[in-house]
Amino acid sequence: MARSKTLTAGLFTMMFLAPSILAADPDPLQDFCVADLDSEVSVNGYPCVPTSEAGDDFLFSSRLATAGNTSTPNGSAVTRLDVQGFPGTNTQGISMNRVDFAPGGINPPHVHPRASEIGMVTRGELLVGIIGSFESGERLYSKVVRAGGTFLIPRGLMHFQYNVGAEEASMFVSFNSQNPGIVFVPVSLVGSNPPIPTLVLTRALRVNASVVELLKSNFASGSYFIPRTVE
Repeated sequence: MARSKTLTAGLFTMMFLAPSILAADPDPLQDFCVADLDSEVSVNGYPCVPTSEAGDDFLFSSRLATAGNTSTPNGSAVTRLDVQGFPGTNTQGISMNRVDFAPGGINPPHVHPRASEIGMVTRGELLVGIIGSFESGERLYSKVVRAGGTFLIPRGLMHFQYNVGAEEASMFVSFNSQNPGIVFVPVSLVGSNPPIPTLVLTRALRVNASVVELLKSNFASGSYFIPRTVE
């Protein structure tokens, strides 16, 4: 009987641990796997360049040292440090972003489908908002985070940041994925390619077609600026 209880407890432990194991990038099987970004091979990640050809610089980057240009319609600029900009992170399950904000600048509502996020405000003050799932009542969790403060974004939850201060603001965020992905909610709804049918959006948003067409026109032909990687 005791052994049966032990086996049952072990089974339940494995069941609870399985989702957390599957939620992260695969563990690396060697010290380094510097991404071969030019390879035509398609895998879940990038294949490795030969270690003898990788050099030493793949372990270092100054990509986040320079602030982005916030003279954009959103008043923000995202500098990404994922596998495409830092090939040494390939298979390591980590990446970072820097986001700079002009006064009144916004990082629009978006989702990272493949990673949880933790961030620190390093300058200014940002209103950080996280929207819970349907199961949590779609509650908005929000707080003004000032320089030195941190915040957590659970994987897959919609969130945004807005500069509520009179000065420029900056934040650095880390992800538990080499390629967290990003889905901008406004673009997904009214700027997809091909577009979502207007009839679908009028029913979903409970507005008339003229409102939907107006929103679509603001996103047509790249007219709506999405913060891009600073090269």
